[in-house]
Amino acid sequence: MPDFARAILGLLASFLVGSIPSALWVGQLARGVDVRQHGSGNLGATNVYRTLGPGLGVTVFLLDALKGFLGVVVGAWIAGSALPGGPAGAGLLGALMAVLGHILTPFAGFKGGKGAATALGAMLAVAPVASALAVVAFFAGGLLTKRISVGSLAGAVVFPILLWFAPFAWKGRTTALVGTAVSLLIILRHLPNLRRILAGTEPVFYLRRPEHEAAPGSKPGDPGASGTRA
Repeated sequence: MPDFARAILGLLASFLVGSIPSALWVGQLARGVDVRQHGSGNLGATNVYRTLGPGLGVTVFLLDALKGFLGVVVGAWIAGSALPGGPAGAGLLGALMAVLGHILTPFAGFKGGKGAATALGAMLAVAPVASALAVVAFFAGGLLTKRISVGSLAGAVVFPILLWFAPFAWKGRTTALVGTAVSLLIILRHLPNLRRILAGTEPVFYLRRPEHEAAPGSKPGDPGASGTRA
């Protein structure tokens, strides 16, 4: 197969892996619920967590992160030396394509999630030290403000700073550029949240749903009848 065709195929494969709508399919298969019709309407782990409970929320988070990781692996495997930088360069572009796939999934009308979990999985594959520290920033921001969006924004801001300026996290200029692009995507997707944060209207994230609220698709007494709210 010509290099050009292999490069296109590898990037397309990474995009399609990232575009698997975990939140939509898990909600439909587990509860018969379209999460786009509940909560924020976002196809992400946080919305699943608050509408369907922590078990399914964590499941979607792990699946979304796995998509990012596999996007890197698939891109490197298929495109390989067909792209500049060889398999490492192909993996980096695969990471970016996986995040774009999650955000612009063709399986849900090109309206996907905000990309944070998928970006985490992808960046763990290519820059584990910076990614781990970005997770620390995520938890710090989220716990201090009780808002997941603040944590996501904190991680997205810290990650490229580490890639560019921390010697222990340096993985090369290409990695820093791709990591910066991924972080910018996350920040852009969170602009509505940022506006609400500045206006003081961004909702607080609760680890448990208030008892009087039932999860969509649940029945009284079901494990999902009480859960979380964001």
